[in-house]
Amino acid sequence: MSSRHKRLRILIADDHPVYRQGLERAVKERAELELIASCEDGRDALERITAEEPDVAIVDVRMPGLDGLKILSAVRRDGLPTKVILLTGYEDSTAAYKALAAGAAGYVSKASDNVELCDSVIKAAGGETVIAPQFAAGIATEIQLRETHDRPALTTRETEVLRLLAEGGTSQKIGDKLHLSEATIKTHLHHLYEKLDVSDRAAAVATAMRWGLLE
Repeated sequence: MSSRHKRLRILIADDHPVYRQGLERAVKERAELELIASCEDGRDALERITAEEPDVAIVDVRMPGLDGLKILSAVRRDGLPTKVILLTGYEDSTAAYKALAAGAAGYVSKASDNVELCDSVIKAAGGETVIAPQFAAGIATEIQLRETHDRPALTTRETEVLRLLAEGGTSQKIGDKLHLSEATIKTHLHHLYEKLDVSDRAAAVATAMRWGLLE
C-alpha cells in the first residue's frame, strides 16, 4: 500500500477565512495528513462528512448553518466513522465538558499552534480523546460538580440502613439494631435500591462507596 493511502483523510470546517486557510496549510504540510475538504458552512460540512467519511473532521464550535455540536450530534446519530474535533476561541469548560460527553474526539483551542493541532488530529484518529491543557482542570471540576449533583439524596434512616448493610447486616439484624420490623427494613432497602439504581445488596454497597455515601 502506498504512503498516500495510509494518510489520514481530514476535513476542515471554519467560517473564518484567515484561520481556515492557515489550518489548510498546516494540514497540507504534514505528510501523515491529507486534506480532502475545507468548508465555511456547517451544513456543507455535514454533507461532505456524510459523503466523504473523512477520518477526522476539525470543526469550529460556532458556525453558520449548523454549529459544531449539531454536526457532532448528526455524525454520532448516523453512526459515521469520522472522529470530530471541536475548535473554539473561547475558554468555556462547561462547553468543553458537554462536547466530550456528546462524543467529541477532542476539544481544542484556536490558540493552539499548528503542530499541536495536527498532533491532536493524529491522536484522535488513533482513538485518543484530546483536550487542550487550558480546559483540563475545568473539565475535571465539571465532572466533580455533576457527580455531586447526581448523587442521590438519602434520608437519615436510609443512610443508617445503608451503613449497617455495608457492615454485612441482614434485614433482621438491621431491624433489631434500629428497633424496626424486618418488613420496614425491606421497604427501606427497596427505596435504597431505586435511588441507587441497583438490584442487590452488593451493588448497593459498591455504588454507595463510589459516591462517597458511606464516608
